[in-house]
Amino acid sequence: MSHPARRDALRALIPAAGLDALLVTGLLDVRHLTGFTGSNAAAVIAADPGGDLLCTDGRYRVQAAEQCPGLEVLVDRPSAPAAAARVPAGLTLGYDSATLTVDGLAAVRDAVPGRRLRRAPGLAGRLRAVKDAGEVERIAAACALADTALRALLDDGGLRPGRTEADVALDLDDRMRRLGADGPAFDTILAAGPHSAVPHHRPTGTELRRGDLVKIDFGAALDGYHSDTTRTFCLGPAADWQRELHALVDAAAAAGRAALVAGASVTAVDAAARDVITAAGHGERFPHGLGHGVGLAVHEPPWLGTTATGRIDAGNVVTVEPGVYLDGRGGVRIEDTLHVVAGGPAVPLTGLPHELIEI
Repeated sequence: MSHPARRDALRALIPAAGLDALLVTGLLDVRHLTGFTGSNAAAVIAADPGGDLLCTDGRYRVQAAEQCPGLEVLVDRPSAPAAAARVPAGLTLGYDSATLTVDGLAAVRDAVPGRRLRRAPGLAGRLRAVKDAGEVERIAAACALADTALRALLDDGGLRPGRTEADVALDLDDRMRRLGADGPAFDTILAAGPHSAVPHHRPTGTELRRGDLVKIDFGAALDGYHSDTTRTFCLGPAADWQRELHALVDAAAAAGRAALVAGASVTAVDAAARDVITAAGHGERFPHGLGHGVGLAVHEPPWLGTTATGRIDAGNVVTVEPGVYLDGRGGVRIEDTLHVVAGGPAVPLTGLPHELIEI
């Protein structure tokens, strides 16, 4: 979908929200709607298409003109108040309270004294949750690149006793870059032995040892889009408890993937996986939500969890990532990124095997 078409899709939501125009301040929302990739910007999307504009500062004057053909570009700073000031008096202007800071809102109020301002949380972000074909293609490419990097690491013996967590994580990040990634999608989690029981452990100088479970949670950033995958390995033959734990998480992940269909409630998808783990007596050892949307941000709506709200839509790209973590012993997480399609099961975009690999 083109950027003008995305603006038109948002435009259709504006009157129903009781607005005449929307001030867009989240940089990823701005990029999604305009194509602009600079570090400072705000946009106005108006019910009247003639009122659309992008505001940025002088550093990005040329870039904005190149990236946003056909869109009025205002060069001014600070961008949000300057953009808001261009909305005609008497109109109701919405703003995203999730992205506009308290100080930013105060500056906007000062720029448009007496103007009707109304909260419109998540209105622009709502469109980002449903990906078009081009976005899915970019996310799939990021997933394939990350898969290739991890396979190469394993084939080259890069995951072995004696290497440190930090060394392996850096090796994997470097392989992704060499394959063309802009960089890792987030700080790679490489957790060995008891550290694998920490859901978001940061790699350290700890050496990998024979018998360790090794959890690798990683992704690639490519052309602004992201991937997210987790696999858990065993260095050497696995102990019975390690095999059982991995089999349990694998079964939960399969149940979650099967439940991820258009129209399902996000709590029901979470419950499909969580119930498997709870029935095995490990419910308290699965302390996080089942998954999240992936796109221009590596974590974005929709959210899968016990307290999340809403339903799954065709076009969502979502992770399924159950985990069980045994303090002081080790943990297992298995994660895939999937594309939800109409009338059928979600399509995996990550392609690594799910079975426990003993290295």
